[in-house]
Amino acid sequence: MALLLQASVLARSAFAASGLVSARTARSIASSSHSQAAAAQPLAAEDEGPAEPRWSHELGAVRTDWTRQEVTDVYSQPLLDLVFKAASVHRMYNDPSMVQRCTLLSIKTGGCPENCSYCSQSSYWSDDTGLKAEKLMDLEPVYEAALRAREAGSTRFCMGAAWRGPSQVGPRQWERVLEMVRRIRGLGMEVCTTLGMLTPDQAKQLREAGLTAYNHNLDTSPEFYGKITTTRKYEDRLSTLAAVRDAGISVCAGGIIGLGEGEQDRVGLLLQLATLPEHPESVPINRLVAVKGTPLQVRGWLCKNTLVVAVAVQGTSLQDCVMAVM
Repeated sequence: MALLLQASVLARSAFAASGLVSARTARSIASSSHSQAAAAQPLAAEDEGPAEPRWSHELGAVRTDWTRQEVTDVYSQPLLDLVFKAASVHRMYNDPSMVQRCTLLSIKTGGCPENCSYCSQSSYWSDDTGLKAEKLMDLEPVYEAALRAREAGSTRFCMGAAWRGPSQVGPRQWERVLEMVRRIRGLGMEVCTTLGMLTPDQAKQLREAGLTAYNHNLDTSPEFYGKITTTRKYEDRLSTLAAVRDAGISVCAGGIIGLGEGEQDRVGLLLQLATLPEHPESVPINRLVAVKGTPLQVRGWLCKNTLVVAVAVQGTSLQDCVMAVM
């Protein structure tokens, strides 16, 4: 529930302006010469207002059977009502002052063979972005970075590699990543990685090495996805999430706003996340950073309400679903 309410708050706010925050329409009760007599009688069922929708009646319930219409209804709530409901759900399950500190390190920068139009790591745009491909970092510098992160107060260390997936690299590099996970887990820290698409066997190897969570964003709706990348399919993303989930690793999956998507694309992304077999442990909602040289270099502008709402809902969660605003 929090996944839907809280992510919807942030997603909607990108289109929100003061004129969109409207008051509820008051119910009009007609009067007549027989009003006093009518008041003494119970109202007929057909005279009652519309039934409270299920999502509102079951506020805070964990569900995976959402419909597009329900998601649209939640998304269309007046902004302040939506913020209030999301905060209420969060307080049902969490300490509202709790924030986890995480550190992210790029262990392999540039040279990615995917053509995601928002990403400066793609080799497709390297001539325009000027980003040069780097080799996978050695074990010791990564371990030392994790030590510094722990000393600074981080409890989770995240490592990202600009790969299509581990299948594109040799066994020695893959084993180096697994050893990074083992060593850092040995520090008593949670460990998260984002390495592209995984096979079920690769997910199991990461779990055996001690991986806590795996980040693999859906980015946007299935309908809009083909406008963002053409080197992989939406089903590839879902398959990786399934492999991670089946291996017993916590799923971290969210999306990006500001890609040029429409409101129904945001609804579509929320619907995908809300109807996964299990809700993700963490839902990153990223605001596009428009990087010069990428096809989306002129995108990324969002109204100021987005930032206001992002601060307001940062860290909100439902049980094992944490909202991460970036």
